[in-house]
Amino acid sequence: MIGFEAQPAECARLNETHGPAGHTYLPYVIGDGSARTFYLTRHPPASSLYEPDAALVGMFQTLGELHQVVRTEPVQTRRLDDLAEQVGEVDLVKLDTQGAELDILRGGQRTLRNALVIHTEIEFVPLYKNQPLFSDIDPAARALGFQFLKFYSTAGRPFVPLVMNNDPAKRISQMLWGDAVFVRDFMALDALPPERLVKLALIAHEVYGAFDLAHLALARYDRAAGGALARAYLARLTQG
Repeated sequence: MIGFEAQPAECARLNETHGPAGHTYLPYVIGDGSARTFYLTRHPPASSLYEPDAALVGMFQTLGELHQVVRTEPVQTRRLDDLAEQVGEVDLVKLDTQGAELDILRGGQRTLRNALVIHTEIEFVPLYKNQPLFSDIDPAARALGFQFLKFYSTAGRPFVPLVMNNDPAKRISQMLWGDAVFVRDFMALDALPPERLVKLALIAHEVYGAFDLAHLALARYDRAAGGALARAYLARLTQG
């Protein structure tokens, strides 16, 4: 696994902690390759290359405080394609960058051209000023040869002042963000090398419970390389 952490001290800690497990963290801000401003928020995971929209997030329980900007920092972003030698061949890419996901996709087209799965945070409402939304991410992923598989999760918050069951984080109606899973176009699986089809089947089964997609990938493998993996897999799935 290769990850990115721009804070040097935290990057070093992650490498020391997880390096023995085969994880590598690189000290870069991934984006479109331009010089940007990084907005650090009261709730660190809400920090972003995009400025929070204070008026909008203030309409929802807890979000106004969590997205309050405490300071800004100038940063130089790096494109994924500029790090191809360090990243290598990608099987699954996971993006959670608070609005910068489209910048990363556009700056990683060569890196992602052979990837199997893109798992990305998406937003349905612009919590950050001028941020791309799910409606922007979907066509960008399709242009890279991916199809939308499913929403991995969705979340939201109540409009102020309402609260559901004394839980200000429990959505009543407005869906705000989530995680979307895109997979290599299932109509073009025959174009994948056999070993990539097996990897896709493993990811589909183990990570997403997409047993039908796993079977489809194995069937395409059998057609390309010979064998009966799909039949054996189906038998295991359906055995009583």
